[in-house]
Amino acid sequence: MSGQQFCYSNYDSQSQSSRFQSDSTSLWSQPSLPSVPSLTSQFHPQQYHLSNIRHHCLATLKGHTSYVSSLTFAGKFLYTGSSDKEIRLWKRNTTVDSEPDYDNLTNNNIIAVGKGAVKSLVVLADKLFSAHQDHKIRVWKISNEDPDNQKYTRLATLPTLSDRATKLLLPKNHVQVRRHKTCTWVHHVDTVSALALSRDETLLYSVSWDRTLKIWRTSDFKCLESVSNAHDDAINAVALSDDGDVYTGSTDKKIKVWRRSSGEKTHSLVATLEKHNSGINSLAISPDGSTLYSGASDRSIVVWEKDGGDGNGMTVVGALRGHTKPILCLAVVSDLVCSGSADKTIRIWRRGVDTSYSCWAILEGHQGPVKCLAGAVDRCNPSDTSYVIYSGSLDCDVKVWQIVVPFL
Repeated sequence: MSGQQFCYSNYDSQSQSSRFQSDSTSLWSQPSLPSVPSLTSQFHPQQYHLSNIRHHCLATLKGHTSYVSSLTFAGKFLYTGSSDKEIRLWKRNTTVDSEPDYDNLTNNNIIAVGKGAVKSLVVLADKLFSAHQDHKIRVWKISNEDPDNQKYTRLATLPTLSDRATKLLLPKNHVQVRRHKTCTWVHHVDTVSALALSRDETLLYSVSWDRTLKIWRTSDFKCLESVSNAHDDAINAVALSDDGDVYTGSTDKKIKVWRRSSGEKTHSLVATLEKHNSGINSLAISPDGSTLYSGASDRSIVVWEKDGGDGNGMTVVGALRGHTKPILCLAVVSDLVCSGSADKTIRIWRRGVDTSYSCWAILEGHQGPVKCLAGAVDRCNPSDTSYVIYSGSLDCDVKVWQIVVPFL
């Protein structure tokens, strides 16, 4: 690709713009969820320790010509998807004695081109799943014959042709999607907004702006279940805990908890969580599955913890505040919670004593809202606890950050 590249960030007019900006002016001038106590400590006894935390931007990856809407990583590879319909691959080379280096292969790192903006990415062994704005999920085969020069070919488009054909014949498999239009229940009929894998990686969960939750078998890509009208408005986020509970977050301001009980073939609604006063954009779960984080357009990250009752409920512990515009993405990286916002910043939070949280860092550098996040513990530096955070933005860039925490 020669010549100058231009970045176009005129993101989806139908939903992205309206969904996280609809509440904008009036909300940003008001207190954020005043009824929920703040968990952010104003004074922290480890203030000296916090002052020694270092963070900086390792790299800015350029190449996408429209906003970066999804990213994930597997091993030494980072995958990014954008509204220009492209999925790009970035190879990270690391050595103990040097900082990470990212091959910025702007001319040849496009590994796949779909037919709609890429909304979510998930890697499973030698397969890459991508969710798109054209209502489809695509599966790409990763050829590992040459680890340094992987090949990608489209393996399937969900729902598959065989899945559609078998459902087409029986009238009971048809659902009405508009006044004069029907389709089989295996189809998403609006943007597929998010994907998540079950713990055993046998199931893929997808949610959509069509208000449905669908479950797919990863071995043969068959759609096993569809929960219609799971919410009253577009579903923007899905997260799974290790115990099998499925959490969905929607523009209807609600989080719903779904569970498939032992011996059952379908998921049932076990709880509805209501506390946000605007659309929910992102969900994340702590590694032990006990804490749920929800980010919304009301600028708050609400922290929920499982109660000690029947196991169905989640109790609001409080909220993390600091962002001045909607929360668009969340990621849990070991003991850190990372949040990206329309205010163009990323905040790094860590839980302290009891339920208090400290904001360890504010990462600034993006020129547009931060739309997606991922991260991992960076084990390259044996003398510190080091984390690497990846962020994608509406400025079309992907940034790589390092957080270094000295040992106490």
